[in-house]
Amino acid sequence: MKAIIFKTNNDWTGLILRLTIGLILFPHGAQKVLGWFGGPGFAGEMQFFTQTLQIPWLIAFLVILIEFAGAIALIAGFASRVWSVAIIGLFAGIIFVGGHTQNGFFMNWFGNQQGEGYEYHLLVIGLALAVIVQGSGRFSVDRKLSPAG
Repeated sequence: MKAIIFKTNNDWTGLILRLTIGLILFPHGAQKVLGWFGGPGFAGEMQFFTQTLQIPWLIAFLVILIEFAGAIALIAGFASRVWSVAIIGLFAGIIFVGGHTQNGFFMNWFGNQQGEGYEYHLLVIGLALAVIVQGSGRFSVDRKLSPAG
């Protein structure tokens, strides 16, 4: 199992993929956990998810955990395949449960639709799939933990 999770090559591709996802997700997670970037912080986000959106507390907690801890883990290159699977689940849920399918494919670039489409979410899913295939790559904790590392 360790070989499957941590195995990676010393290449730039994995590094670029995981940094792209991690650096994009981190501000969203930091909004939810720390209140940075104008976010509500953990208590405020949990209240929004559970009371306003009526999401069960466990799902709300997992969303916050994946966006924050998952982003940090990807940036560090730790268990990138595991976190990528979680991110795929999160973003598939955002697309289908979060109501983005009703808004069509495109993001709301011009403010002329009800909400955001799902193109951004598909892009993140594609990047996460590539990390699952490729691994963490160069400068990763996985590389140090890998049986071949």
